[in-house]
Amino acid sequence: MVRTLLSTGDPNGIGPEIAVAAARRTGAAPVLVGDRAVVEWAVRVTGGTETVRDHRPGAAPEPGTLDLIDVGALPAGAHRPGTVDAAAGRATLEYARTAIRTALAGGYRAVVAAPHSETAVRAGGASFTGYPSLLAEVTGVPADRVFLLLIGGGLRIVHSTLHQRLADAVTALDVDRVAAAGRALHGALGDLGVPGRIAVFGINPHAGEGGLFGGDDERVTAPAVARLRAEGLPVDGPTGADVLLAANDHAGYVAAYHDQGHVPVKLLAGRTAVALSIGAGVPFCSVGHGTAFDLAGTGRADPEALVRALQTVDARREVIPA
Repeated sequence: MVRTLLSTGDPNGIGPEIAVAAARRTGAAPVLVGDRAVVEWAVRVTGGTETVRDHRPGAAPEPGTLDLIDVGALPAGAHRPGTVDAAAGRATLEYARTAIRTALAGGYRAVVAAPHSETAVRAGGASFTGYPSLLAEVTGVPADRVFLLLIGGGLRIVHSTLHQRLADAVTALDVDRVAAAGRALHGALGDLGVPGRIAVFGINPHAGEGGLFGGDDERVTAPAVARLRAEGLPVDGPTGADVLLAANDHAGYVAAYHDQGHVPVKLLAGRTAVALSIGAGVPFCSVGHGTAFDLAGTGRADPEALVRALQTVDARREVIPA
């Protein structure tokens, strides 16, 4: 059985709880990556009785057992559910890094990660703009070639830029970046078994209306679409996002910036959206919601989005090559 690695996210958030709860609800038998004491605590908090054992590569899963790669990243006394803390932020990154490095060695299907707190990670001293940037760092792929594909509510939207001030995002957009996002989306849709035409959102209203609302689309998105078509990809646009989403007759979409893609998916899917980082060669999926510190330690956090993330990568039916 080829297994997925499940990084447990911020130990002070809901990540450990929804990780063990999601592991119970899916037949994928993911291998957890985190701290033993935190995972065993999460089992108790969520009313479970599983035994936590050290993971041995190639070992078959057993009923009533959770396999764990024990990272040992969280200092004693630093597990304080509901607290935004630098030590927890550093541990979050170490869990994810360990999972990605383990995946790179081959023999696993993908990495799935429970939610992180950017505030905690930044407090821990890391320069961090989300899981896609971390995936790029660990795999050695340029950061501007790893993209976030948000999935939910019947939509699949990849983001050409992500966590940036809007003015900076528009400045960062160029033909190469938008074309790379389109290629990554096309490949990901094939991997997920949903091939079809894709469309590129315009940057400005009405995709600039022929320059009436600015020349950004004539400068960036229109040449990017032309390039992708020349490469044989089934691409439409650029067209205003409102027009494309009203019809919703494409397999996937390329957004220019964060809210252009996040708002429609979150509106339709809420907290059940999943976030797939693509372009780095290691399938990496997370959830569209945050750490919910106010729920941490209650055992009431809903694992549905994490279950969907596991199901999303399990649908690939492929193994990461060594």
